[in-house]
Amino acid sequence: MSYRIPISSETFRGLKAELYAICKVSNQLVQGPAGGTPSFREVYTDTGTRQIKFTLENDSVVLEPGILSYSHGRLQFEVMQQDPSRKAGFLKRAVQSAGTGESAFGTRVTGTGEVWTEPTRQHFIFATLEGGDSMLVDDKAYYAAQGTVKLSTHTHRNFQGAASGNGLVQPRLDGTGLFVIESPVSVHEIEVLDIRAGESVVIDGDMMLMYTASMNPTLSALGGGVRSGVRSGEGLVYTLTGPGQVFLTPTHISAGSLA
Repeated sequence: MSYRIPISSETFRGLKAELYAICKVSNQLVQGPAGGTPSFREVYTDTGTRQIKFTLENDSVVLEPGILSYSHGRLQFEVMQQDPSRKAGFLKRAVQSAGTGESAFGTRVTGTGEVWTEPTRQHFIFATLEGGDSMLVDDKAYYAAQGTVKLSTHTHRNFQGAASGNGLVQPRLDGTGLFVIESPVSVHEIEVLDIRAGESVVIDGDMMLMYTASMNPTLSALGGGVRSGVRSGEGLVYTLTGPGQVFLTPTHISAGSLA
């Protein structure tokens, strides 16, 4: 048997996000006192699989295409299209809308009810944007956001950015509301850097999960010049200047998380 066990949640206005661990359940024989009757107890084993439930109360949530498992309630669904002037397909599970040839930007769910996403072995971060906040997110990390959060794309307009392998286009989140980020590591492994005004940080893009949009990154080769970057083994890197916050996954390596 398998059970879903709630492990974390966050609520903002009419939207609640809950993260569940899917556990296998088995019965274990427990020997009682001498002459007594043995009994059984349930043992829960974490499978490492996670699932998210969104509960809406006259609110909305925009899901990455392809993650919906099932829903129930008084809900309406709308497939949003990417701005045709932008580069399509930054969502890793983007799908082609039937008959249009355009890439789906997201699925907006509106109303009152419950929405469950597909089980996955990835990790998740729940966070809330306050008024006036903006975040740039790794192009593989966006998962869902409250309908009050504006989802758009940010384009790095330099040659090095296009060639870095970390994506010319990144999702951008603006406004107020709850959002969910998919992470290769657990929330306990994420490091948050607070960068002061005038200070900067140089980061391998593969370890950067998200950062405040005010930081306006520069993408370039470490040590100057593309050839130099390739020889160093580092390739192209981000340089971000404060003030702002950067969320890193320093334990994420090619073989996966160290956890």
